[in-house]
Amino acid sequence: MAQDFTEKQLTSSLAFQGRMLEVRVDRVLVPDDSQTTREYIVHPGASVIVPLFEDGTVLVERQFRYPVKQHMTELPAGKLDRNEAPENAARRELLEETGYEAQRWDFIGTMMPCIGYSDERIHAYLARDLTYSKRNLDEGEFLETSRVPMSDLVQQALNASIQDAKTVIALLWAEQFLRSSD
Repeated sequence: MAQDFTEKQLTSSLAFQGRMLEVRVDRVLVPDDSQTTREYIVHPGASVIVPLFEDGTVLVERQFRYPVKQHMTELPAGKLDRNEAPENAARRELLEETGYEAQRWDFIGTMMPCIGYSDERIHAYLARDLTYSKRNLDEGEFLETSRVPMSDLVQQALNASIQDAKTVIALLWAEQFLRSSD
């Protein structure tokens, strides 16, 4: 039987409130009855989309990510608005960032990318039967899109050429989903 290492929150305080996230500092009681501090980020959650075309290509984005000071290859994704369902966020983000709409949506999993310091959950979707409508980027958002064969992207995820965790995981989950649904 697994041991219970549950920690009990004693106090919680807001250290920072931003537009997208907040930072909290909690005092907790740990299993040996001592107390310690936990600092963590509260995030509204996000959705990531694997937009798969009939020819086996996937629509990816390339954009500059300030925290790591690099251009990154990523799948379309974005944070959930307040009280927004993850699939609705996925549909909205796909259209805003790429201009594409999908007729077929499959949920492929939820990941927790940074469990040591954040409560963020990212919901992954496979989007198919894509048609172009009109792109509508957010203010201050700059990115380019391209279509890359799924097999190439999976190889790039496996050899660490793609380093964005949500993209790596969503690609591998989508590949497995497609293999198991054949």
